[in-house]
This record gives sequence, C-alpha cells and structure tokens, in this order.
Amino acid sequence: MERIPHAERFAELIGAANVMTTPEDQVPYLTEWRDLYQGVTPMVLRPGSVEEVNSVMRYAYEHDIKIVPQGGNTGLVGGQIPQETGDEIVLSLSRLNKIRAVDAAGFTITVEAGVVLETLHDEAEKAGRLFPLSLGSQGSCQIGGNISTNAGGTAVLAYGNTRDLVLGLEVVLPTGEIWDGLRTLRKDNTGYDLKQLFIGAEGTLGIITAASLKLFPKPRKLEAAFVGIPDPQAALKLFTMAKAQAGPVLTGFEIMPRVGLEFCLNHLEGARDPLNGTHAWYILLELSSGSDAFPIRDLMESILGEAFEEGLVEDAAFAQNLSQVHDFWHIRHGMSEVQKPEGGSIKHDVSVPVACIPDFLDKAMAAVKAFVPGCRPVPFGHIGDGNIHFNVSQPIDADKDAYLAKWDEMNAVVHGIVHEFGGSISAEHGIGRLKRTLLKDVKSNVELDLMRRLKKDLDPKNLLNPGRIL
Repeated sequence: MERIPHAERFAELIGAANVMTTPEDQVPYLTEWRDLYQGVTPMVLRPGSVEEVNSVMRYAYEHDIKIVPQGGNTGLVGGQIPQETGDEIVLSLSRLNKIRAVDAAGFTITVEAGVVLETLHDEAEKAGRLFPLSLGSQGSCQIGGNISTNAGGTAVLAYGNTRDLVLGLEVVLPTGEIWDGLRTLRKDNTGYDLKQLFIGAEGTLGIITAASLKLFPKPRKLEAAFVGIPDPQAALKLFTMAKAQAGPVLTGFEIMPRVGLEFCLNHLEGARDPLNGTHAWYILLELSSGSDAFPIRDLMESILGEAFEEGLVEDAAFAQNLSQVHDFWHIRHGMSEVQKPEGGSIKHDVSVPVACIPDFLDKAMAAVKAFVPGCRPVPFGHIGDGNIHFNVSQPIDADKDAYLAKWDEMNAVVHGIVHEFGGSISAEHGIGRLKRTLLKDVKSNVELDLMRRLKKDLDPKNLLNPGRIL
C-alpha cells in the first residue's frame, strides 16, 4: 500500500483489502451517472459492519478527516461524490449488505444500508410480502442511500415516499457514536422522532448503517394499461376520475410525452410501442389488489370506458399478462437513461400541486423552447403526486458542451415557473452539491438557520459530507 496519510491506520481498522488507494480501483466511486462531477479522493474505505463504521468515524473525528458516505452511487445531485480538492475520503456502505430479520407476520424487514433495492424486493417476495419503493436504478441503488435521499419513485401515489416506509434506523454519528433506533413499532410516542433527522439529510448528519422497514401485502391481482391522450389536461381529468373510482387500488399513474417514448423505441433494449397510432402524451395506469375476488379488470375497463366517452382517451392497450405489465413499466423506468444518447440533457426534478400540472407543463415547455429554440422538452413522471422530471434535451446536432453551459440559466427559467405555482425545486432527488446555492431562494431564513443549527450540533467539526445541502 502506498504511504498515504492515515491509510495504514484505516487498514488496521477494516482490513487492507478494504482501503482502496489506486486510481483504477477508485473509478466506480468518483463519477456519477450524469457525468457532472469527477471526484478526487486519497482513498475509498469499505467497512463491513456497523462496528467498523464506528471505528472509522471515531478515528476521523479525532483527526479532523472529512468523510463522504456513499451507497450505490446512483444519486443525481452529486452529494455522494467527493470534492475535486482531494481532501475527502469516500466511505462506501456496499459491504453492509445483510438481511438482518424478516417478520412476515409483523410486516417488517430489517436490513443493512448496503442492501441493493432489488435484493430487498426479492427478500420481501420470498416472505410473500411487498416492499413498494420502486426506482429505475433499483438494480444498483442501495437502501441506505434511498433513505438518506428520501427517494420517491413510482409507488409514492399508493405508499408514500421512503420516509413513510421507515420504522427505525441504526446510525453512526459524526463523532463515532452509534444510535441504535432499529425499532419496528408502529406506534411509539416517546418524544422526538429522531429517525426523521437522518431521512433525507443526504449523509450530512449521520451515516445510516441499517433500517427497519415496512412491508405490505403482496398484490394478488395486477392490471396495467398504456393509454394515449391528447394533452396534460386530459391526463389530470383521467387521474381524478381514476382516483375517485379506484381509491387505494390505484397504485400507478405516470405521464410521458411522445418524444420520450420515441427515445425509448430508439435506445431502450426490448422497448416497443404498445399502441398502433401516435399520441402527444401517454399515461401508464396501474391498479392492484390483494384480493382474488376483487374485479380489478372490470374496474380498469370502467375507468377507461368513461374516459373514452368524455374524449380524454384516444387509445389504450391493456396488459394481457404480467410480462406485458413489466414491458409497460420497462418503458417508464427507461425514460431517464434513453435521453443520454440524444446528447446533452438539462434536468429538473420539480413538483407542483397536482391540479397545476397541465398549466405548469404548458408554460414551462413554451418558456424553454423560447429560451433555446429547437430544444426538446421531455417532461415525465408521477402526475399523481405532482412530481415531474422536467428534462430538456439539446436541439438535434447542437454542440453538447455549449448547450450544457446554459444549465443554470435554463434552471432559472424552469424554477421561476415552479415558484409561480408554489412548487419545489427538488421533489425527490435531493439537494447535494447541484442545488445547494438554490436553497436560499426557496427556504426562509428561519428554516435555513434551523438546518445550520442541527448540522452544527450533530457535526460540530463539519466532517460528514461537508458542502452538501448547506
């Protein structure tokens, strides 16, 4: 091992094989998916237990060493990437990947932070249960990172954000202390709900090492339809109609534009157009029930039949089996990755009140087209909870670097409209490094002061993910 400051001591604490100092070993930990940040670090640490995380943080606190916690490195705002200054050490949670307990009767599962989300799904499935958090990156993202960023995904409509799925946490504090809050109680009214401090804190207040999570009954019947519609106003009317008829049985309602579907057809392996004609917009509508007796197909036909009569729906394809349900969702989950081959894409993860989505889309799409003529807006997402991924792909044959240089200006255009509608500039991706300068425009001085006080009290030396969020 090269003689890098502190490396030998960390090797004693967690094993030399888990202290990565060579550039070739560090590559997967230093670049994020959007290629916006390229980090530099003296080493990547891979502790294998909460005790080893505890030892690392105690030593880091004693020697004023900055630590950047990292899960599956699928974050989209740069919070998990070390600064280019080279004075931050990456702490990967990937080796903390044990399933500690499954309580099917109590509908809970306790897992370590490095468990991959898809693995968590599989473990719930084995127990005849459902863990509902569903993301496009679920094959590589880790539950600790999902909790630290309060991930959203496509199931928020029915089950809530990640915050709503957490019963308890185990956390290593910046000082090295371990807080064991791995409770599975549904009701515990004994003072402050401390776990909420760390959910969505993006690793700035503590390192989540394990979590107790809610499980749900596994759906026994599932129906999905891929629906062609004329405009977002029709989408909103269809949503209110579906919600009124289906209530909690409505578990998915996603909107996608034609250009996004075309990107999928061009770049997403296995994607095919579910409908014969072309439509300006599409809805993926899903209903699910835990009862074999529930007439879920009849309900789907009733909803769409009424929508056809009112002129809201132009065409629809019903999934004939579970494989086709997965095909529909494959298109929706692939909507992000297929923008990459089309060149530069300026991203916005925003939310507005559900009733405002059509007006927001109309105004924002017109504004970005006026700002960059020829650009291709690709807004898609969770219309049922107001979260739209308002991405804007570069004009065809434009210079990618020149286009991406307009990132901040384009953000200002879109976020200004979001503000008009009383929305949020970060619906589910977090703040990280990418959006930290924007907080002052959307948070009051009182809110920012409370956040700074929490950070100072829990991390007095500012060693844990410094420069993120605040």
